[in-house]
Amino acid sequence: MAKIKPQALLQQSKKKKGPSRISITNIVIYTLALLLLVFVLFSAYRRWTLRSEIPSHNGRSVLEDAAFPGSIKNSHLPRFATLDTGKGSVTIELFKATAPTVVDQFMKLCQDGYFKGFLFSRVVKNSVIQAGASGEFDAVKDWALERKNLDTSLKQEEFMVGTPKAKNEQGGFDFFIVSAQITDLNEKLTVFGRVAKGQDVVQDIEEVETDEQYQPKSPIEIMSVTLLQDM
Repeated sequence: MAKIKPQALLQQSKKKKGPSRISITNIVIYTLALLLLVFVLFSAYRRWTLRSEIPSHNGRSVLEDAAFPGSIKNSHLPRFATLDTGKGSVTIELFKATAPTVVDQFMKLCQDGYFKGFLFSRVVKNSVIQAGASGEFDAVKDWALERKNLDTSLKQEEFMVGTPKAKNEQGGFDFFIVSAQITDLNEKLTVFGRVAKGQDVVQDIEEVETDEQYQPKSPIEIMSVTLLQDM
């Protein structure tokens, strides 16, 4: 039997035990798989963080005094605003489609806490209440006089919410809840919502005692505003 030289045996052993080579194709595949896994994990984390930025209120998704995440779709934006007042809660349906600029401004002010502590500065029984302290808007007095000669033939919807079309030189934001049919409402106000719930609270506010300037003798304030996607 022929003898195998030790050098030949060593070379055969190295061939058997040598590590297998990893092709460039496999490296590319593994790299792509790793990048895909990282992307999936990041997307899941991003969705979770976005949901955590929207707290819940009575089981509903809300946004209150917080900035909107830039990637939230329009379908997720608030459609209602609930005013918590000293007389109770009033929920306003926001007319985003017909008054987008005013609604955006109103929601931004809600996020900034602008309306916290806001007072109802003027009240006309069975007619209108004003939130804000603009002294330049005299329509409230006109509407108070108009109540004596109310045109009952009007078909205008009641409990509309609007803000003056005239520019506020003081840079503030006043809004009015109109519980009556007023002839020049759309001439004086940009209507951006309506009271969807809490009409009785509006009427309670209208019943408070006022002075000759229609200012409540006992302050009535807005304690907070909550933005809701659904009622």
